[in-house]
Amino acid sequence: MPEPGRVSIPPIELNALVSRTVTMPEMVHLRRVHQDVETSISVAVEVSRQLAPVLSVIESGDSVAVGVGSRGIARIAELVTAVTDVLRAHGARPYIIPAMGSHGGATAEGQLAVLADLGISQDRLGVPVEASMDTLVIGEAAGMKVHVARAVSRADHVLVVNRLKSHTSFAGRIESGLAKMVAVGLGKQRGAEELHRRGPLELEERIVAACELIRSEVPLLGGLAIIENRRKGIESIHFLDGSQIGGPLEIALLEKARQHEARLPFNEIDVLIVDTMGKEISGTGMDTNVIGRRMVRGSPEPAAPTITNVVVLSLSAGSEGNAIGVGLADFIPVTILGQIDLGATYANALTAGLQGVQRAQIPIILATDRDAVAAALLTAGLSDLGDAKVVRIRNTLALDEILISPNLLPSATGHQQVAHVRAAALFDDGGSLTPWPDSRPPSEAHT
Repeated sequence: MPEPGRVSIPPIELNALVSRTVTMPEMVHLRRVHQDVETSISVAVEVSRQLAPVLSVIESGDSVAVGVGSRGIARIAELVTAVTDVLRAHGARPYIIPAMGSHGGATAEGQLAVLADLGISQDRLGVPVEASMDTLVIGEAAGMKVHVARAVSRADHVLVVNRLKSHTSFAGRIESGLAKMVAVGLGKQRGAEELHRRGPLELEERIVAACELIRSEVPLLGGLAIIENRRKGIESIHFLDGSQIGGPLEIALLEKARQHEARLPFNEIDVLIVDTMGKEISGTGMDTNVIGRRMVRGSPEPAAPTITNVVVLSLSAGSEGNAIGVGLADFIPVTILGQIDLGATYANALTAGLQGVQRAQIPIILATDRDAVAAALLTAGLSDLGDAKVVRIRNTLALDEILISPNLLPSATGHQQVAHVRAAALFDDGGSLTPWPDSRPPSEAHT
């Protein structure tokens, strides 16, 4: 019997649905090199430097609620440890608030588990983690009730830590970042549901309005905005005081962050194979800006890339069964169903309102990874499968190493540096997905 909430479908005769005579394309392993200047940041030093100017407003013994989300931000445990160390050294009493809306199955236990998976827990940091889902309504803004976690409302100061990046449901000047964490994350499940209930249209305006009300009712000290580079390292750290969150400085920093976001180097793909989706990778399991799909009724899709079929092969352990975003795929193998917790997935989907419905739907299920890819090839609208433009990635954050069909190679090498190119295969003779090739250049791989 499957665990409660887990999906279980026996793979009876699923093999018969897809012809095993489909020839898989030969692939090329490509490692991309970017011209970004690699920065080496001492997190402890930089966090201390950024927080130094604001410490004067914190008196010894003051409590500071530190909001932390569920995303896999680069070096997040190190960042949060540095924040709490600085605050404690100043004489403050910091405690962690899971600022992640409905994630973790919309339960305190689930949100504690999400943070623990990221290396953030009371045992590791030496500060309390208060994960209660209880909220208070502090007023109304933009026609909605605005919630904040009860554990936030009693703090002397509130500080949030989050990455700035493009949102997965809408395009605007304020997207994912500090304002969104204040307005949505600190509101727990009830606050997130209220903000998302009317869909992504005007979501930016609702976030800003809620943030302004929270700023007036809660002692919002400020936030640390993290900008990542394409290598999933920290590009820079910026402190914004409470009055700057959701304002021109956050807008300018988001524009800076966009310049470093990972993207595929192709505008047209027939089949995209994603090894792993997950909540720590993106709030929608896969970054919609990478795959060119938002899947929200009434919301326009990104202009590029155009991908005919998407295959997803597994759900990350860090997702804790939450498979929101699986509906962005067209085909999955039956094995992924054993990793899905429908309770956690639907809690996220229903809280997200209009944005969650299509993204929580189950795609076509095939017996094996190979069958799922074969089905994607057969339904890509191609008269000759040998012409298929195929890309395989580890996940939508890891795009510096990809497998591509040879017909995409001219596009990949025409406008960027490529460290090395070598032949690779999608599946072995037994039909199993092949491991990723050695990422080192050929001259180093055999030493």
